[in-house]
Amino acid sequence: MNQGTRQDLTLYHYWRSSSSWRVRWGLKIKGVSWHDVPVNLLADAQKSPDYLKVNPVGFVPAVEIHGRCFGESLAILEWLEETHPTPPLLPKDPLDRMEVRQLMFQIACNTQPVQNLSVMRMHSPDKDEQHKWARHWITAGLAGYETLLEHGHPGKFSFGDHVTMADLCLVPQIYNARRFNVDVAKWPLLDAIGLRCMELPECKAAHPDKQPGAQLLA
Repeated sequence: MNQGTRQDLTLYHYWRSSSSWRVRWGLKIKGVSWHDVPVNLLADAQKSPDYLKVNPVGFVPAVEIHGRCFGESLAILEWLEETHPTPPLLPKDPLDRMEVRQLMFQIACNTQPVQNLSVMRMHSPDKDEQHKWARHWITAGLAGYETLLEHGHPGKFSFGDHVTMADLCLVPQIYNARRFNVDVAKWPLLDAIGLRCMELPECKAAHPDKQPGAQLLA
């Protein structure tokens, strides 16, 4: 169990899943500890009968809290914000919150889902074609994020000078972009934000390479 606030929480996750990373990072920021249960997507562990009892739709991450199980990373982060409000991951003003959520959804709804492993496999069995597909949608998604930043209120981070849920969504997507050889430097605002985030201890601790058994699960 990680160090932090005592919490009856079990996290089911895959080390390289961007949705899992954003939840791990949020938990680290809030100082919430958890019981760790890796789910190997490459071995289709998310489709096993035992895991489907946790999350019937078969996605990661999922959390078990006081005997109740829930999926969807953004729903988990919203719960985390409501139950552990300090430090905040959303601004106070409703319009500012909407700006942050627009950035979140640009990644979590418009970018990340269409380059998931299951989608790429459905698109084509050919690895080169899968990577071409991923690069296309990552490029479109990050270009859109950069445009939103240009018209928004970025500071050191995606909104102002404090980490928000938008950054929790952005940084894992930047990691995926580099995996698929997308040149993130073409978007200077988000690239700089990503580099700043990667210097934060909570982000580093949530990084895929820092997860137990990461190399065994590759």
